[in-house]
Amino acid sequence: QVQLAESGGGLVQAGGSLRLSCQYSGRTFVSYTMGWFRQAPGKEREFVTTISWMPGNTYYADSVKGRFTISRDNAKDTVYLQMNTLRPEDTAVYYCAASTTNIATYEYEYDFWGQGTQVTVSS
Repeated sequence: QVQLAESGGGLVQAGGSLRLSCQYSGRTFVSYTMGWFRQAPGKEREFVTTISWMPGNTYYADSVKGRFTISRDNAKDTVYLQMNTLRPEDTAVYYCAASTTNIATYEYEYDFWGQGTQVTVSS
């Protein structure tokens, strides 16, 4: 059974930074593409970014490109989301997810999900 646990969320002022972490446990971490999604109040969950299992190719939503960076440490079974220049519209619950599909950008492509961590950006 795969389990994902996000951490690192919180309250930050606009222009600030946060780093989210997602700890993976279960089957071989390196075999999974990892992604981050977010859901703002009253909105549907949306794709943020993904990193493939090999060789670590990344893909970003246009709304976060140039501000967010996804990375993974396979030795620690952890994926990170570095978020810089945060905006109030980045406020959402951020979810980590695991997929067996290379470069997965749709929710249905992900098999396992974390519980989410709240990120709030004040103006």
